Formats: sequence, C-alpha cells, structure tokens
Amino acid sequence: MVARGDQLELEIDSAAYEGTAVARLDGLVVFVPYGVPGDRVRATITRKRRKYVEASIDEVVSASPHRIEPECRHFGLCGGCRLQNVEYEQQLEIKRELVKELLERIGGVQTPEVRPTIPSPRRYHYRNKMEFSFGTSRWLTREEIDSGEELQKGFALGLHIPKRFDKILDLEECHLQRPPSAEIVNRVREYVVEKGWPAYNSRSHEGYLRNLAIRTGSQTGEIMVNLVTAFHEPERVDGLTSMLLEAFPSISTIVNSINSTRSPVAVEKEIICHGSGQISERIQDLAFRISPTSFFQPNAYQAGNLFSEILRMAEPMQDSLVYDLYCGLGAISLFLAGACRDVLGVENHHESVRMAAENAELNGIENCKFVAADAVEALTPEFVRRNGKPDVLVLDPPRAGLHPDVAKGLLRMKPKRIVYTSCNPATQARDLKILAGEYEIRAVQPVDMFPQTFHIESVVALELG
Repeated sequence: MVARGDQLELEIDSAAYEGTAVARLDGLVVFVPYGVPGDRVRATITRKRRKYVEASIDEVVSASPHRIEPECRHFGLCGGCRLQNVEYEQQLEIKRELVKELLERIGGVQTPEVRPTIPSPRRYHYRNKMEFSFGTSRWLTREEIDSGEELQKGFALGLHIPKRFDKILDLEECHLQRPPSAEIVNRVREYVVEKGWPAYNSRSHEGYLRNLAIRTGSQTGEIMVNLVTAFHEPERVDGLTSMLLEAFPSISTIVNSINSTRSPVAVEKEIICHGSGQISERIQDLAFRISPTSFFQPNAYQAGNLFSEILRMAEPMQDSLVYDLYCGLGAISLFLAGACRDVLGVENHHESVRMAAENAELNGIENCKFVAADAVEALTPEFVRRNGKPDVLVLDPPRAGLHPDVAKGLLRMKPKRIVYTSCNPATQARDLKILAGEYEIRAVQPVDMFPQTFHIESVVALELG
C-alpha cells in the first residue's frame, strides 16, 4: 500500500484526458501531471483515492524520446499548455488515442476506427482570442518566494492557476496568441498598477478591473482590446485608450465591456472607445466580422481544415436542406452553403445571430438563414413545419455537450445524417451513446485546433440506421 508522501520510481506508459500522464503500480493507476509517455520518473504521492493516486515529479530519471524542452517560462504553472513538453507528432497521436479511448469507455463504441489527427498549420501563436483575469491574490512562484525580495501580492493580471479560482499568475509571456498580445497585457498591468486601479475581488465582489480580452485577426492582423470592468469610468478608460494607441498603433479597436453582476461572464453594456468595435477575419475565401462577445473558432489557421472535414462528412446534395445548430457567427453555415440548397443556422445568442446574417451578406451568400432559438426548439415538429425537415444536421455544441432534450429531439426528428463536432470528446461520447440506438458511426476524425494543450476537436459522422 502507498501513502501520501511516499516517493516512488514510475514508468509513464500513457496519457489521460485533461493532459495528465498515467503510470501503474501493482495495478493501481497513478496520475502524474507533466509526465511524458516513455519517461521513467521519481515522484512523490500527493493525493490518495480509493481507485487511484496522484503524484508529482521530483526527477526525470530517464527521459522519453518524445520529451522536449518547453518554449514558455510559465510552463508547469499556468496549466494552459500541458503538452508543451511533448514533441508535436506525439501530441497528435496522444489526442487520437484519447478520442478512441473515450468513445470506447464512455460511448460504448467497440474499437472505433479513429483517423490520424489532422495537424494544425501552426503549433504556436495560433489563438485569435485570449482572456486574462485581474485579481487581488497573486500567485507567487517558488523563485519569487526564495528571492527574499518585497513582492506585490495584492494585484495580478494573467491566468488562473489550475483548480484555484482565487489565485492568478502574473503572465509575462504566452506563446499561444500572436504578438503583441503579451506585450499589451504587460503594458496594461504596468499602467493600472501605476494608477492604483483596484482589481475586482471575486469573494467580496468589490473593485473595478475584471478581465482583459484580446482578439487578433489571424489573416488580417487586426487587433481588438476589450477591457471588462465592474462599472464605467470614462476618464480612466479614455486614459488607458490613449496610452494603448500610443504604445501599440496597430490596435484596430478598443472596447469597454461593463459587468456589474456576480457572474464572471455577463456583459451588460459595450462602450466603443476606439474603432468600430469589431475586427475582421478570413477563412479560405470567406470573410467574417467578429464582435467582442461572439464565438469564433479560436484557431483560424486550422478552421478551414475543420470546416472541410465537416463538409466532407456531411455529403450534402445540391437539393439538400442543412440545419446548423449552435451556429455562432455562421462560419460553418456559410462554408456549407455552396454545396446545398439551403442552410438554416440556429443560435440562442442574439448578437451572434445578427452577426451571422451580416457575415452572409458580407460574402454575398443568399441561401443561409439564421434564427435566434435554442437547439431544442429547432427540433420540434412546429419548427420543422415552418422551416422544413433537414436532410443533414450539423452541430457544434459547447463543452457541456447536448442537453438531454436535444438528444431526444434528434431521435424524434431522425435526420438522415448528423455531423457532430465537439471540443470535448468526453461529453460527445456520452451523447453518441444516447444516439447509438438509431445511428451508426461512419467516421471519426480528430482535428488539432489547440496545439500544446490537451484539448482536441472531434468530428463524428452518424448515419441513420
């Protein structure tokens, strides 16, 4: 039996979902963060549960041939890039195996054929949106604590430490978003600390600064800075705007979003401080306008490959009606439009529906219609009577997957073909198990939208049995 604090020598044999590695000790599963399959490590047990234990690496005794030196100085702290110490080809194989394992274990699909993961054209500097948090409790690194220097502990701007909503790492560099994202973060931090502006405290719900979101047009170079605050202070925002435009003249637009609620994601008002309040992006031949709150694929370099795979799996005919549920800004809808008669995009976020219609007009596409509705509403007999029954249905739900009523609606509607895209293969596998009685899995294609992280996009084609 092992106990917390025991030091063991372990062989890392595989990777688990959410970016941790797996070793086995006399049949006991040991989860080892930042291990690489093929490593031999010396590790200390940090947590013990009935069916597994967790351990942290003290020393890599023998490194895996797939282990590499991470690019970022914050690796191992912020938790964003859990696979940055794994060579990219092995990351792709790890993700393919994870999709396969989740389909088998959660979805009950026996040995599904999972195609090799489609690699991202860019391995770094690919994200077009990053959101950073202000906070009143800064995480101190071991080096900072050991330095003996007097440190600023009551203010931070960066990313949350994993599993600690109240602790924020002051992020000085990040290799996921294009420059000058990290430089903007550092300059904003310097400016607001100098001015003495208070960060929002998530416990007491007091303070001013909540989030700093940066969007970049991967193909256009346009930059949006969105400062989220608890209330509007015109003089403060005007000063920050002037500073940013002087320091970074490439910034296209600056927005101040107001959120006075206790919800971390609510937006009550958007105040445009500079520019149009939107940026533009291109994916292959399509152009898009993006607002501060609208969802868009975070890796535009890879999105074209993802959309091509969805189109290939959908196999629409020229006379087909296609429903696109959770359509967001309409990117997938517009991509499918040229291959079918009509596309109906469904989205419950009204701003996104408005933007989707604008994007259709921007691209001169006339056979796409967008409606503001919940996905479950689009699967009701009344909705189908008004809009027609789809020959093909594509869906890309949030990480939580399908609401049970949506799954029931799909089984009731019975479109001939479903293409289910998900950024969470665990909830996707759960939903596929519900649909298994009526639908057969024809193809599974992982697409790497998030290099260096454990996240993976999984596209599954389903055919009515």
